Amino acid sequence: MPDVRTAVRSDLARCTELLGILFTEEHEFTADAEAQSRALSMIISNPELGRIFVCEVDGVIEGMVMLLFTVSTFLGKKVALLEDMVVAPQWRQKGLGSLLINHAMEFARKEGLGRITLLTDGDNEAAQQFYRSKGFSPSEMVVFRKLLD
Repeated sequence: MPDVRTAVRSDLARCTELLGILFTEEHEFTADAEAQSRALSMIISNPELGRIFVCEVDGVIEGMVMLLFTVSTFLGKKVALLEDMVVAPQWRQKGLGSLLINHAMEFARKEGLGRITLLTDGDNEAAQQFYRSKGFSPSEMVVFRKLLD
Protein backbone atom coordinates (compact mmCIF):
# COMPACT_ATOMS: atom_id res chain seq x y z
CA MET A 1 0.00 0.00 0.00
CA PRO A 2 1.53 3.38 -0.99
CA ASP A 3 2.19 5.80 1.84
CA VAL A 4 2.58 9.60 1.56
CA ARG A 5 4.66 11.42 4.14
CA THR A 6 6.84 14.50 4.59
CA ALA A 7 10.37 14.05 3.29
CA VAL A 8 13.31 13.84 5.69
CA ARG A 9 17.05 14.29 5.15
CA SER A 10 17.62 10.59 4.43
CA ASP A 11 15.28 10.93 1.40
CA LEU A 12 17.56 13.44 -0.36
CA ALA A 13 19.31 10.99 -2.68
CA ARG A 14 16.11 9.40 -3.99
CA CYS A 15 14.34 12.75 -4.35
CA THR A 16 17.34 14.04 -6.32
CA GLU A 17 17.06 11.00 -8.61
CA LEU A 18 13.37 11.71 -9.18
CA LEU A 19 14.13 15.33 -10.05
CA GLY A 20 16.68 14.05 -12.56
CA ILE A 21 13.87 12.09 -14.23
CA LEU A 22 11.53 15.10 -14.17
CA PHE A 23 14.08 17.51 -15.62
CA THR A 24 14.80 15.22 -18.56
CA GLU A 25 11.09 15.45 -19.43
CA GLU A 26 10.63 19.23 -19.05
CA HIS A 27 11.54 21.64 -21.83
CA GLU A 28 13.11 24.46 -19.80
CA PHE A 29 15.25 22.58 -17.29
CA THR A 30 18.23 20.24 -17.20
CA ALA A 31 19.23 18.09 -14.26
CA ASP A 32 22.06 19.18 -11.96
CA ALA A 33 22.13 16.70 -9.08
CA GLU A 34 24.27 18.93 -6.88
CA ALA A 35 21.94 21.93 -7.29
CA GLN A 36 18.82 19.80 -6.82
CA SER A 37 20.21 18.15 -3.68
CA ARG A 38 21.20 21.56 -2.26
CA ALA A 39 17.69 22.96 -2.88
CA LEU A 40 15.93 19.92 -1.42
CA SER A 41 18.16 20.10 1.64
CA MET A 42 17.31 23.79 2.05
CA ILE A 43 13.59 23.03 2.08
CA ILE A 44 13.84 20.02 4.41
CA SER A 45 15.99 22.03 6.84
CA ASN A 46 13.69 25.08 6.75
CA PRO A 47 10.03 24.00 6.93
CA GLU A 48 8.94 27.65 6.83
CA LEU A 49 10.03 27.61 3.15
CA GLY A 50 7.81 24.69 2.21
CA ARG A 51 7.23 20.95 2.40
CA ILE A 52 8.32 18.06 0.27
CA PHE A 53 5.96 15.09 0.25
CA VAL A 54 7.10 11.65 -0.89
CA CYS A 55 5.13 8.55 -1.82
CA GLU A 56 6.66 5.25 -0.78
CA VAL A 57 5.78 1.85 -2.18
CA ASP A 58 7.27 -1.08 -0.30
CA GLY A 59 9.80 1.24 1.37
CA VAL A 60 10.98 2.86 -1.90
CA ILE A 61 10.16 6.47 -2.76
CA GLU A 62 8.41 6.36 -6.15
CA GLY A 63 7.01 9.89 -6.29
CA MET A 64 7.29 13.37 -4.83
CA VAL A 65 5.75 16.82 -4.88
CA MET A 66 6.54 20.01 -3.02
CA LEU A 67 4.73 23.08 -1.81
CA LEU A 68 6.79 26.26 -1.55
CA PHE A 69 5.27 29.03 0.56
CA THR A 70 4.80 32.70 -0.20
CA VAL A 71 2.20 35.37 0.61
CA SER A 72 -0.57 36.70 -1.60
CA THR A 73 -1.30 40.37 -0.99
CA PHE A 74 -4.49 39.92 -3.02
CA LEU A 75 -5.79 37.17 -0.71
CA GLY A 76 -4.08 38.52 2.38
CA LYS A 77 -2.81 35.11 3.35
CA LYS A 78 -0.15 32.51 2.83
CA VAL A 79 -0.24 30.62 -0.50
CA ALA A 80 1.87 27.92 -2.12
CA LEU A 81 3.58 27.11 -5.38
CA LEU A 82 3.28 23.44 -6.25
CA GLU A 83 6.62 22.38 -7.70
CA ASP A 84 8.36 19.26 -8.94
CA MET A 85 5.49 16.81 -9.14
CA VAL A 86 7.05 13.57 -10.36
CA VAL A 87 6.24 9.86 -10.24
CA ALA A 88 8.76 7.22 -11.31
CA PRO A 89 7.87 6.07 -14.85
CA GLN A 90 7.02 2.49 -13.83
CA TRP A 91 4.47 3.81 -11.29
CA ARG A 92 2.63 6.29 -13.52
CA GLN A 93 -1.10 5.81 -14.13
CA LYS A 94 -1.37 3.82 -10.88
CA GLY A 95 -2.74 6.50 -8.56
CA LEU A 96 0.47 7.73 -6.91
CA GLY A 97 0.16 11.20 -8.45
CA SER A 98 -3.37 11.51 -7.08
CA LEU A 99 -2.22 10.41 -3.63
CA LEU A 100 0.56 13.01 -3.68
CA ILE A 101 -1.50 15.95 -4.90
CA ASN A 102 -4.45 15.10 -2.65
CA HIS A 103 -2.07 14.98 0.32
CA ALA A 104 -0.55 18.35 -0.66
CA MET A 105 -3.98 19.96 -1.07
CA GLU A 106 -5.19 18.62 2.28
CA PHE A 107 -2.01 19.88 3.96
CA ALA A 108 -2.57 23.32 2.37
CA ARG A 109 -6.18 23.43 3.58
CA LYS A 110 -5.19 22.46 7.14
CA GLU A 111 -2.48 25.15 7.13
CA GLY A 112 -5.00 27.78 6.00
CA LEU A 113 -3.31 28.50 2.67
CA GLY A 114 -5.46 30.46 0.25
CA ARG A 115 -4.25 29.14 -3.10
CA ILE A 116 -1.96 26.67 -4.83
CA THR A 117 -0.35 27.77 -8.10
CA LEU A 118 1.58 25.52 -10.46
CA LEU A 119 3.29 25.57 -13.84
CA THR A 120 3.42 22.82 -16.42
CA ASP A 121 4.73 22.60 -19.97
CA GLY A 122 2.29 24.10 -22.45
CA ASP A 123 2.23 20.94 -24.57
CA ASN A 124 1.93 18.48 -21.67
CA GLU A 125 -1.73 17.63 -22.22
CA ALA A 126 -1.65 14.65 -19.83
CA ALA A 127 -0.43 16.83 -16.94
CA GLN A 128 -2.92 19.57 -17.76
CA GLN A 129 -5.77 17.06 -17.82
CA PHE A 130 -4.58 15.60 -14.50
CA TYR A 131 -4.46 19.03 -12.82
CA ARG A 132 -7.88 19.96 -14.20
CA SER A 133 -9.27 16.72 -12.75
CA LYS A 134 -7.97 17.89 -9.36
CA GLY A 135 -9.76 21.24 -9.60
CA PHE A 136 -6.97 23.42 -11.00
CA SER A 137 -7.78 25.76 -13.87
CA PRO A 138 -5.58 27.63 -16.35
CA SER A 139 -4.71 31.24 -15.54
CA GLU A 140 -4.77 34.18 -17.92
CA MET A 141 -1.41 35.22 -16.43
CA VAL A 142 1.78 34.82 -18.48
CA VAL A 143 4.96 33.53 -16.86
CA PHE A 144 8.14 35.62 -17.14
CA ARG A 145 11.54 34.67 -15.70
CA LYS A 146 14.90 36.30 -15.29
CA LEU A 147 17.84 34.27 -14.09
CA LEU A 148 20.10 36.18 -11.75
CA ASP A 149 23.85 35.62 -11.54
